[in-house]
Amino acid sequence: MNCPIINLFTKCSCCGWMICEFCVRLMIAVIAIVFGSLIAWKPKKTIDIQIALYRPFNWKIEPISMEKEIKNTRIMGSAVLVLGILSLGYILLK
Repeated sequence: MNCPIINLFTKCSCCGWMICEFCVRLMIAVIAIVFGSLIAWKPKKTIDIQIALYRPFNWKIEPISMEKEIKNTRIMGSAVLVLGILSLGYILLK
């Protein structure tokens, strides 16, 4: 089933005025690819954002080894990117 409208901000016409399952799967795959590439490309910025998000809740988080944390974050981002690409390929080829 291929959706003629790939835009979640309008009502999809392929499934009775609701967003179709194809569009939802496609958007999840695209979001995974975007976030995975950003996390793999800028791991230090990702860690800084996480620290800033926890600060209002009165939590102070600091990695024991920043070098290991950056390496692990880059690996995690790469894994999310690869899974996003694989799921996009599966969705489009199905």
